[in-house]
Amino acid sequence: MFYRETGQYKTDYAADMALFPIRQDRIGIALILFAAFVVIPLTISSFTLSAVMIPVLVFALASIGLNLLTGYTGLISLGTAGFMGVGAYATYKLTTWFPDTNIIVLILLSGFVSAAVGVVFGLPSLRIKGFYLAVATLAAQFFLSWCFVRVPWLVNYNVSNAIEVPTRTMFDIPVTGPNASPVTRYMIVLSIVVALTWIASNIVRGRIGRSWMAVRDMDIAAELIGIRLYRTKLLAFAVSSYYCGVAGALMVFMWLGAAEADSFNINQSFIILFMVIIGGLGSLIGSYFGAAFIWGLPILLKLLPAAIGISLNAATVEHIQFMIVGALIIFFLIVEPHGLARLWQIGKQKLRVWPFPY
Repeated sequence: MFYRETGQYKTDYAADMALFPIRQDRIGIALILFAAFVVIPLTISSFTLSAVMIPVLVFALASIGLNLLTGYTGLISLGTAGFMGVGAYATYKLTTWFPDTNIIVLILLSGFVSAAVGVVFGLPSLRIKGFYLAVATLAAQFFLSWCFVRVPWLVNYNVSNAIEVPTRTMFDIPVTGPNASPVTRYMIVLSIVVALTWIASNIVRGRIGRSWMAVRDMDIAAELIGIRLYRTKLLAFAVSSYYCGVAGALMVFMWLGAAEADSFNINQSFIILFMVIIGGLGSLIGSYFGAAFIWGLPILLKLLPAAIGISLNAATVEHIQFMIVGALIIFFLIVEPHGLARLWQIGKQKLRVWPFPY
């Protein structure tokens, strides 16, 4: 009853193409941002921030990166974790070369290194697609994983062969390292993720996004109407890899505090792909839904049985999680290919015409 756009007239094209054209949407997103930036840091425990909120935001950003490539451009990639690793290792090297530079600037710059690597491994997309492109990106994942293990220069020849996050401060406040508080790290991750999500939303609604979706729907027709396929596909790989690289840097420097090469293995790539499938292909909000669902599912599987007096060990919870996620992937691929984001959209549409039938 309260979710109506009646009487909200648009007087120019810019207002009609606004990110949130309906007033209720603008109010809703303002409340969500207020809760994320103010309510959660003041009310949620430090453990929950570190164990739940930060990883959900990191994986949501990585899912957005993969969604830009797979959901909006139609190019399958199984090397997401590898590109995340490139961003993490690039940030580590940049902190070595520029120890006095703001760590947030280095994290954002590391995404360009990942974007360059993504363009190199995106070159096969100019000739192949579908299953063969998936195999090519899988080869990129294995090659990058091999580099993380076999190239000691990436970790400054550390005996542990791991990334050791140094302590960095901003305005005399520790933002990385063991002394950085979970609230500080959460606020930094949240700010970066929100800003990059806003940029992605403007990209997909503009000329670049329309070109991506034209290539996704039918690349031959897109080329006939003047879209340059090689430039469009490589740009998709570059932007996607940039987002994944920044997500990988945030994962190591703002969440884990240290990482080995195994943190960016093929399993990580599949997990992010599952987030995109369940959340919704071609949807930014779906990336958040998928990340929250996949990361929150094990927590729910531990809390719900405990609430009714049933004790489950970690191995059992992991097996149940695999079965549920596998079943949901099959369900969404058959019944609702656009995932949780489509269910959210249907709910909004029904609310807009309630109480009338739809």
